[in-house]
Amino acid sequence: MKGLMPGDVKRSSHWTAMAGLIVCAAVTFSGCSVGAVPAKSNMKPKPTVPDGGILLQGAGATFPAVLYDDWFRHYQNAHPLSVITYDAVGSGEGVRRFIGRAATEDERIDFGASDAAMRDDEIAAVPNGALLLPLTAGSVALAYNLPDVPALKLSRRAYAAIFLGLVKSWNDPLIARSNPGVKLPNLTIATVVRQDASGTTFAFTKHLDAISDQWRSQYGPATLVDWPGTAMRASGNEGVASRIKGSIGSIGYVSYEFAVRAGLTTALVENHAGNYVAPGPQSSMSALADAQLPDNMRLYVSDPERSDAYPIVTLTWVLLYKHYDDAKKAKALDDLFTWCLTEGQGFVAQLGYTPLPEPIQHRALAALGTIATPQ
Repeated sequence: MKGLMPGDVKRSSHWTAMAGLIVCAAVTFSGCSVGAVPAKSNMKPKPTVPDGGILLQGAGATFPAVLYDDWFRHYQNAHPLSVITYDAVGSGEGVRRFIGRAATEDERIDFGASDAAMRDDEIAAVPNGALLLPLTAGSVALAYNLPDVPALKLSRRAYAAIFLGLVKSWNDPLIARSNPGVKLPNLTIATVVRQDASGTTFAFTKHLDAISDQWRSQYGPATLVDWPGTAMRASGNEGVASRIKGSIGSIGYVSYEFAVRAGLTTALVENHAGNYVAPGPQSSMSALADAQLPDNMRLYVSDPERSDAYPIVTLTWVLLYKHYDDAKKAKALDDLFTWCLTEGQGFVAQLGYTPLPEPIQHRALAALGTIATPQ
C-alpha cells in the first residue's frame, strides 16, 4: 500500500486493532510538562486573558513542542498582555485545524504548525491565504532500546531495511557489518512508528525516499504510512519515545530533543558521504549550511552531502494566515514570531534544536512582514 500524503488522515484497519497501544499527548502552556507523556484532556481550562490583552491559540506539530513551550513561556513573561496556548496534536491535525476544519469552537486556532510544509491544494483551501514560516530545524533520531549495546552504527541500507520489515533481528549480518566487535543480541527488532498524521514521519520517509529505491516504489514520502510487519504505533513524539523506553529490542524515529529528554540511546547514522554521524544541533546545522530557501518556503534537505551532516533533518514551519480580520491579533502574531526568529533563536541549540542559518532567518523575517491587516 502506498504511503498516504500530507493532510490525508485515512487509517488502515490494522491501526484500529492497535488502538489500545496508542499514547495520546497534548501540550498546553498553562503548566503541563512536555518531558512526560501527558494524557490529552477534552476539558482544558480556558486561559485567563488580562484586561487589554489578547489570546493567541495554536496547534500542530509535536516535533517543536519542547521549543515552543520554552519560547512562549519566555515571551509571555516579557509580554504579559499576550496569552499563548499551543496544542501539540501532530502536524496533520494542525494543518486540518488551520485550514478551518476544527471540529469545535475550542479547536479554532490563530496559527498552525507542521514539519511537513502544506501542499498547494491545502493552501488553496485556506480562504485568507497561508504563509509557511520556518522557525527552527532539528534532527530525526533513530532511538533504540538495547541495554547491552551502548553504541550502535546503522548503515543506510540497514535502517531502510529495518523499517521496510526486511531486517528482523538485531544480529542480522547487515547490522553486524557496521558494528565489528559489538555483541548484537539474537533478538527480534520491534519498530516504533507514528499512528497519527505526522511531520516527523514525513521528514523520515522523505529521507528514505531519497536513499532507497524500494521505499520509493512502495511508499514514498508521507505523513501516514501503513508500516510493514507488526510495528508498534504511538501518538506524537512523546508517545514514540515512551514506547521505545519501555520496549527492549525496539527502535523508532523520534525528534532528537524528545529522545534526549526521555534518556534514549540514539544510533550513529550513515550519511551521504559514508560517515556515521550522531544527531544534534551541530550536525543538523551542517545539513542546512548549503540550503537555499525558495519563495514558497518549502525547503526539504532529504540527503545532505556535507561530510559531517546528519542525514535526517527537517525544518519546522508555523502556519499563518496572509490576512487577519483582527488587526490587533495580526500585530501580536507579528511581534511574537519576529521575536522567535531573532532573540528566540538564542534558546534553540540548548534545547537540542537547530538555529536557522542567517539566509533562511532573513527570508523568513521578510515573509513575516507581508501579513496584511485591515486598514
